[in-house]
Amino acid sequence: MSEPLKNLAFALEKYPDRVEVAAVENLVMDTARQNPKRPAWVKLAVPDEMVKSLKGSRESSDLVLIVSVPREVLDRVDSPIVLPGEVR
Repeated sequence: MSEPLKNLAFALEKYPDRVEVAAVENLVMDTARQNPKRPAWVKLAVPDEMVKSLKGSRESSDLVLIVSVPREVLDRVDSPIVLPGEVR
């Protein structure tokens, strides 16, 4: 699992029905911005099974990622115009 992007692309292509997706904004319980004494942090509400998977052994745990999709990419989702280098 050393290549998260490769693993994600494979899962989305071959097993899209087994990939769970949730917008982080819907899971946020609390946040704090960075300051000189500590880093920024986000507290998320997730299913218990996910927590168990995160704390278990690496060999048997699921791959859990935080993925950021830039706004300019989201703006292109429904555009009928295909830009150079864009694959549809």
